[in-house]
Amino acid sequence: MSYQPIENYGIIGNMRTVALVGMNGSMDWYCYPRFDSPSVFGAILDDKKGGRFQISAGPDEVRHKQFYWPSTNVLVTRFLLPDGIVELEDFMPAGLPSDSLEYHRIYRRVRCVRGAVRIWVACRPAFDYGRQVHEMAIETNGATFRSGSLTLALSTAVPLSDDGQGGVSAEFALTEGESQTFILGENSDGDGVPTLPSEEGAEQLLRSTVKFWHDWLSGCTYHGRWRDQVHRSALALKLLTFEPTGAIIAAPTASLPEVIGGVRNWDYRYNVDARCRLYSLCISADRFPRRSGGLPALARGLRVQARPQQRA
Repeated sequence: MSYQPIENYGIIGNMRTVALVGMNGSMDWYCYPRFDSPSVFGAILDDKKGGRFQISAGPDEVRHKQFYWPSTNVLVTRFLLPDGIVELEDFMPAGLPSDSLEYHRIYRRVRCVRGAVRIWVACRPAFDYGRQVHEMAIETNGATFRSGSLTLALSTAVPLSDDGQGGVSAEFALTEGESQTFILGENSDGDGVPTLPSEEGAEQLLRSTVKFWHDWLSGCTYHGRWRDQVHRSALALKLLTFEPTGAIIAAPTASLPEVIGGVRNWDYRYNVDARCRLYSLCISADRFPRRSGGLPALARGLRVQARPQQRA
């Protein structure tokens, strides 16, 4: 599979870590459990050895469209096929108690909107930037991937097959109105692959995540001609905030060179210099309600704590 342009990626997250999902349905960057943790999926850097989690319909050249649910960080990737339309919904639960296990999970739901289609799934992690080997086991409710003290479990009702390279794959059909859910999360307690939640339970978690983003963004009072752009920028900056400390990382990626073969391929997953990002929020001071004016009040409106620079 060839590398995708960086503009082909959408982002999901929970203010602890993020994942990048390409327009072909491939999750090519995911560090766990924090922004600055080693990667689990890193195909954005190494297409062969970096690891990925792809859910796709049709060949790579099929028409795609990617967008967010309005005023949220829930990502939708749409596959436009001759025989039907498929939507892939990706999100990380947010707005939960700080000790919730849902902060350790990624939800991916693929559904057929029209027609009848075939879906392909491939999940092959590459722990620690591809440097650590892992053990894979297929179980009743999905599969586990164990590397050292970390075990990730992929829960699904879809039968999985060993791809012979440390990953799993699947192929199945969906008709109009049908869907399948895949949940990837930590399972280091060794109790086996968790059972999928009910369809109603998964839908409720999605709705509560949507409500969290809507409630947070409702504090924005800007209604000018650039409202959509302002909202999307604010949501992106919120995603880059490490909620436990309030630090804002410079970017969610690492080792992407400014020029291929150049030296500027640094790790930006730290609070290198938050001034420019805070300034971008300050230039339109009426975007969020304030009690006493100035940066501290703006920070309160965004739920971002202004603190000294620190490693996220």
